[in-house]
Amino acid sequence: MSIPSPTPMTRAHKLHLGLVMLVAGILYVIHSFLRYSRFESRGYDLGIFDQAVRQYSMFKAPIVPIKGVGFNLLGDHFHPILVLLAPFYWIWNDPRMLGIVLALLLISTAIPVYLFTRPRFGHLGALLTSVALLLWWPFQAIVNWDFHEVAMGVPIMAWIIWAFDKGRYWLVVGLATSLLTVREDMGITMVAVGIVLLFHRQWFKAALTAVLGLLGYLAVTGYLIPLFSPEGEFSYWQYTALGATAGAAVVFLITHPLQSIAILFNHQLKWALWLLTFAPFVLLPFASPYLILGAPLFLSRLFNDRLNTWAPVYQYDAIMAPIVILSAVHVLHKLAVRFNWKRAGIFGPAWLVSISVIATLFFPMVFPLGKTITGQGWPSAELIAAKQKAVATIPDGVCIEAADSVVPHLTTRTYVGLHGDIGDDLSSWMIIDFNVEELGGWDPLTPDQALERATKLGFKPVAEEDQGILVLHRDIKTDPVCSSYLQR
Repeated sequence: MSIPSPTPMTRAHKLHLGLVMLVAGILYVIHSFLRYSRFESRGYDLGIFDQAVRQYSMFKAPIVPIKGVGFNLLGDHFHPILVLLAPFYWIWNDPRMLGIVLALLLISTAIPVYLFTRPRFGHLGALLTSVALLLWWPFQAIVNWDFHEVAMGVPIMAWIIWAFDKGRYWLVVGLATSLLTVREDMGITMVAVGIVLLFHRQWFKAALTAVLGLLGYLAVTGYLIPLFSPEGEFSYWQYTALGATAGAAVVFLITHPLQSIAILFNHQLKWALWLLTFAPFVLLPFASPYLILGAPLFLSRLFNDRLNTWAPVYQYDAIMAPIVILSAVHVLHKLAVRFNWKRAGIFGPAWLVSISVIATLFFPMVFPLGKTITGQGWPSAELIAAKQKAVATIPDGVCIEAADSVVPHLTTRTYVGLHGDIGDDLSSWMIIDFNVEELGGWDPLTPDQALERATKLGFKPVAEEDQGILVLHRDIKTDPVCSSYLQR
């Protein structure tokens, strides 16, 4: 079905889109800064990426103490695209800069979404679709997560769909290849891009993209990540429900298709993710080949062993948002033409905007920007003051183990890790938060476990516990690993 060429964008149209992006960006940044100032930002993941980008900005390898002593973040996930963020830290060397970068990445995605939608729904329909995208829960979720490498792929994915629509297939191949620098599993997404190229009868480009994706995935997971990993291997195979290895998983998927499908629905969180992702669109995206682009990302989450990957409150869904929305636009336009639904291009996007506005005001668990809009649900002023006082107690250039919510406030001037994650010999300071069940990390300690460990290592409280926050110190010489970490 041919899409009529739209009239050129007027200055007013550009202004409307720019204002939508500006308002959304301001809202994102305000929410991000409020989270930071109220100690809701976390070492996982803001602190991790802050340490990595800061090291890049100093022309160093991305060593991240939050993950462990001498831990090179390229040995965790492969995201060399993050080096492009280094210049932002030359402007402002602060974790909050990542909140600004995240906002820029997300609002820029509105441009290809608008351009894809405008020939189908006109200016107003495209503008409403852009508003819907920027208010939709996956974007709110990643803003509430502070930062994640997947954000780098969000605008790229939207531009891939736009390039498909315009028949610019070499651009599709180039953009898809760039995804390999965002995260190692994007190699499988490239295979999905190759499949969609088959729908467009681009046989050579489809084969090339799929082969590059598979080779890239194998090279990154089999060689590059093990090269940087402390364990010397890729440690993120977490699909044991399918098999112990990738090969075994493929065999299981082929030989046990019904069991494989059942795994996708075997928990209430998985059902919630399915419903929140597709029910508001009345399943329209399933009729578009563009949804294939998100299949590896979405299904890999549901096959994953970790329960938290199934929940619809994390950062993972951000890259799915433009895929699902543009797939829905693609199908709705076809239906509107076939059945002469003249106002579908307005009512459809308006429906999503209405859901987002209502849910933001009343369901902050899934639409967390509601906390910023309503001012409700933030920590008490007394707890915030206690954490500020604790952070101010810590000298510059030392090694410290801290609770997850305190870590981002220490990354600019200390060698900071989570409790138990930087060994027993480096840290001379600790901050324990007794208001939480766990203190953060891959294998987190409880506050009581951290206090017991601190006592055994010779730490003493420097002041009385304040609002559940305890600062401890031991008199040891500062290790050069700590004092040199932030030196250029």
